[in-house]
Amino acid sequence: MEQGLGQRAEAVRLNGVRRTYGSGAAAVTALDGVSVGFPVGSFTAVMGPSGSGKSTLLQCAAGLDRPTGGTVAIGGTELAGLSENRLTELRRDRIGFVFQSFNLLPSLTATQNVELPLRLAKRPIDRHVVRDALASVGLADRGGHRPAELSGGQQQRVAIARAMVTAPTVLFADEPTGALDTAGTRGVLALLRSLVDEHERTIVMVTHDPVAAAVADRVLFLADGRVAGELHTPTADSVVARMTHLEAASC
Repeated sequence: MEQGLGQRAEAVRLNGVRRTYGSGAAAVTALDGVSVGFPVGSFTAVMGPSGSGKSTLLQCAAGLDRPTGGTVAIGGTELAGLSENRLTELRRDRIGFVFQSFNLLPSLTATQNVELPLRLAKRPIDRHVVRDALASVGLADRGGHRPAELSGGQQQRVAIARAMVTAPTVLFADEPTGALDTAGTRGVLALLRSLVDEHERTIVMVTHDPVAAAVADRVLFLADGRVAGELHTPTADSVVARMTHLEAASC
């Protein structure tokens, strides 16, 4: 049982997940029988050497890529049997995404960018909900600004507000601080931590940065498409030590 996390209900569960690309002699196995759960209200960082399967794990867990084998469940719903339309609906309603490149629409204001998932889902636009989403990321007074008028850290905060406005089951973050300076990184990491601590959100974050990983409750390490261990209550130094060992082993 995971230390302090295993007793909670799981927002996401992967069982024996495999993902192979290509066939025959040219086949490449990106994930090789990965089984792991992400408890509700937890913050997990995913790390590993280049080519270890981090991005593939995130894509399979988020329903963006279908595994070759094994199962993925989000909030108890198995993804394998869902049609493409149903899978799209589930991603829209129950999953939030944050990427390194922000992916904001430059012609829209911060408020309009945050409203976008609601419009795409054809939901009523509740101005109070949108305002609260911006306020929760510290941008209550920036709703009328377009991305070009915001710093990188502020743009990523808008992207997080947009991801959270639908109250998703889980937030997947792919290198969310990779394009930010030190101050922007610090602010975004503090925000992600507060989403877990104060709002019981579930976050799964792929990162290469030991300082970012140290903000999480645990770090999940991958190597050669397999789980290569976990680190609970991590520090930047303990993450560096574990990564150094994994990278040396992969040479």
